[in-house]
Amino acid sequence: MTTSPQPADRLAAFGNQLVDVHLWLREELSRLREDVDAFLSGGADRPRNLRAHCLAFCTALTRHHTAEDQGVFPVLAETYPSLRPVLAELARDHEQVEEILRRLQELLDALPGTEAGTEPDPAEVRRVRGELDGLVALVESHFTYEEKKLVTALNELGTPLPDDFRLADLTGH
Repeated sequence: MTTSPQPADRLAAFGNQLVDVHLWLREELSRLREDVDAFLSGGADRPRNLRAHCLAFCTALTRHHTAEDQGVFPVLAETYPSLRPVLAELARDHEQVEEILRRLQELLDALPGTEAGTEPDPAEVRRVRGELDGLVALVESHFTYEEKKLVTALNELGTPLPDDFRLADLTGH
């Protein structure tokens, strides 16, 4: 006989879900970095695919951060008032990440494809790599800080969280 999980069992996993989402986003960011590096070094000639990959990653990261800002963080702030300064700092990070994502997408959209016989301008290459390096550094420090500060509180939380918080909603699975 199988029993359905108690609501508390399901809710206790929210902190773990955060870590799972962050792991997936880290993997996607690593793949994006590899794709950008391959294109910028002349090893790939599909800027349309690169732009599509960047857009997909940017959209997933934005959805995750929006779910946190609009659903998760208010619940945590209400339940754990001592976390309010941490949540405000994380929300500021989200704004910075969004700005970097916007600039990166604009830079990638402006790059010519190698199939047209044109090489990207070295200054453009440096700007793309600089934005991507900044994104990687900010996202990694943000995820690490968020996990350190929020996982325990999320695992203790007894309130349902938004659907967009789940990994399945980001990956389509």
